[in-house]
This record gives sequence, C-alpha cells and structure tokens, in this order.
Amino acid sequence: MGTWRGLRVAFVLGSLLMILLIIVYWDDVGGFNLHPLQEPKHEPPTYSGRAQIGSSSSSSFSSSSSSFSSSPSVNPTAAPSTKLVLEERGGAAEARTGDGGEEKQEERTQETRDDAEDDRVQEARKQRITDVCSGKDAAEFPGRTRAFEQIPNRELDHLIVDDTHQIIYCYVPKVACTNWKRVMVVLSQSLISPSSGKPYTDPEAVPPDLVHNSSLHLTFAKFWRHYGSLSRHLMALKLQHYTKFLFVRDPFVRLISAFRNKFERPNEDFYKQFGSVMLRRFGNASGGLPETAAEAFAAGIKPTFQQFITYLLDPETESESVFNEHWRQVYRLCHPCQVKYDFIGQLETLETDAQRLLKLLEVDGLLRFPSGARNRTAASWERDWFAQIPVTMRRELYELYEPDFEMFGYPKPDSTLHP
Repeated sequence: MGTWRGLRVAFVLGSLLMILLIIVYWDDVGGFNLHPLQEPKHEPPTYSGRAQIGSSSSSSFSSSSSSFSSSPSVNPTAAPSTKLVLEERGGAAEARTGDGGEEKQEERTQETRDDAEDDRVQEARKQRITDVCSGKDAAEFPGRTRAFEQIPNRELDHLIVDDTHQIIYCYVPKVACTNWKRVMVVLSQSLISPSSGKPYTDPEAVPPDLVHNSSLHLTFAKFWRHYGSLSRHLMALKLQHYTKFLFVRDPFVRLISAFRNKFERPNEDFYKQFGSVMLRRFGNASGGLPETAAEAFAAGIKPTFQQFITYLLDPETESESVFNEHWRQVYRLCHPCQVKYDFIGQLETLETDAQRLLKLLEVDGLLRFPSGARNRTAASWERDWFAQIPVTMRRELYELYEPDFEMFGYPKPDSTLHP
C-alpha cells in the first residue's frame, strides 16, 4: 500500500514538473505569454463601413473583431535584418524617384491644404446657418424656432433618403437638382436601364426627364405610409446618423432661372397653373386666353418677368396655394433650422463642391457627378433682369427671400435694391 502511494505522488510531481517545463518553453519562444498585456503603441484601426439603421449589424461587428485579432504580429528577432533591407530599398527608391518623389509630395501637401480650406469653408457655412437660426441676425421668418416634430409630413417631401449609403439629400429646384437626383437614382438602384436590364451605374446615362418622377425616390413625406407610427422615430434616427446635404444658389438668380425655364418657353403645365393666372391678374388680357401654351406663344402671349415678380408679391398667391417648389424659399423646402446639414454646397462652386461631397459620402469610387449644362443663368444678368422692376418691388422681393440671403451667406444686392 505504501509503495502504491509513493508511485502516485511521484507521478503527480512528475506531471507538474512536465507542465512547468512546457510553460517555460512556450514563454521563451513567444507562443504563450505569462506577462501582463501592454497597450499597443499604434492607433486602433478605424472602419469606414456604415451600419444601416434598422438592420442587423452583428455580422459586421464580428468580422471587424476577427480582422483585428488576426492582424499579423511583428517578430522582434527579425528586426535588425528587416531594418537593413528597408534601408537599402529606401535608398534605392529615393535614387530612382528623384524629382518625381518631390512632385508627389508637393501634390499630397497641396491636397492637404485644399482639404483644410474646404473644411473651413464648410464650417463657416454651417456656422452662418446656426447664427441665423438662433436669432443673432435681424432676419426673422416663419418656422425659425419650431421643432422638427412640428413640421407637417407634406413639407418633408424634398428630403430624399438613401438607406444603402446612409445619405439624406434635400433637393432645391434650379440648383443642379436634376443631376443630384441622377446620382441618388444610381446609388439607390431605383431605376432599371432598358438596354442592360440592370440598374443604372452611371448618372450621366440616367434620362433627366425621368428623375423627377417622385416614385423613384424615398422621401420623409412617404415614411408614414411605410412605417406608420414609427415614422417620426425613424426620421430622428436617420437625421442623427446619416450624412445630410443640400445645394443652394443666389436667391434672385434662382428666380431668374426659374422664370426662364418655365415661362420663356412653352410649358403646358406651368402655363395652365401659373402663366395664365399671371396674365389674367396682371396682364390686362382682354377676352379669353389661348387654351394651350403653344397657342399662346404663337400669338406672342406670355408672362413677363415683372408679372412674375408681381405674382410672387401678391398676398392672394399664397392664400390660394403654397409657392411652387421652383420659387419657394430654400428655408421652407429644406428646414435648415431643424435639420443640421453636414454639407452645404453652392451652385457657384458646383464642380469643386460636388467632388468634395462625393468623397465625403465615400462614393467617389462608384460614380462621377454628371457634367451640367453650361448655359446657366449668370449672376451678372441680375441688374439687366431687374432693370424694369420698380425699386419698391425689388425691396419687397428681397424681404421675401431675405432669410435665404442671410442664411446661406449671399450678399445683399445693394446695386439692385439701391440703383
């Protein structure tokens, strides 16, 4: 019995000694570490992927965790030889690149400067909106202090949502909205190309007349139909997490552009809804008006710019119906006092702003912004267009659009208001 007990003790002690030897061995070669973990000296990896609101994100979290844990570790025993090889390669690379390397460095430095300048511009634009909405400036306008929850659903029809890329775009007619809608159609894959049978991938190829079909776009105004009582909660979540942008334009130049587009050429819808109203009220038209825009233009009958401005200033206009979106103020279309936009673009700097925005949205590798028409209404035309408008009417019109001037940083047109 005593011998058996001694064998058991010897076996246990031998096993413990063997386990200790294994631990010491693996600790020496680095396979198992008994020392406390130290904080890594490098920054933890950042992930640019966006989790879609309302969808499961557990898979993305697990994949991110696994990629982090499986990242290669550095073997300290290889450091001297690695350093020597890197020094040799670096010297050779420097000898090969020469001036080319310096040029690339200059390009990177310039890009950094440009990015910093773009950031300053955006911060200034956003701060301007904040100041106006807080009441620091003299401009006062309806809805400035109301909460987002107080905005009726019907007034949220210009906020287009793309859940796939987590983008919210508030479109403003006559401010490159056709091309931005083409971009949103491509991103949301909401329109099939008849030639390929697949969603469009190039905004330039999307027919511009189709993008204004409201059925192509999911807007906040449609949320109640889709989500019922959860709609406002979902809106709040998306406003908090999605990237929100809009583009603006000098308010007076936008009005000139709208008039040129809708009333200087035959447009049946706008003639029947608005043009004929202007002619009846302010055109001293004797007898009946032509039934169609084509007949009216053939007879030389069409609204003048002064009649258009008079129509906008007439209190009866909005008592009958809200302003059409083509001349409704931007603060009424996009609610910048309630929606904190991440990017405010301007038509006057469209090309650079569009390039910067696509990069911010992380879709610059997917598409390019379409090249727009070059016959834009120029700001220099403003004085000529307003030459026949009485000064008192010009000042009333400025008061009507003053919030847009102030909020988006457009200077007061003193030469137009005080000729």
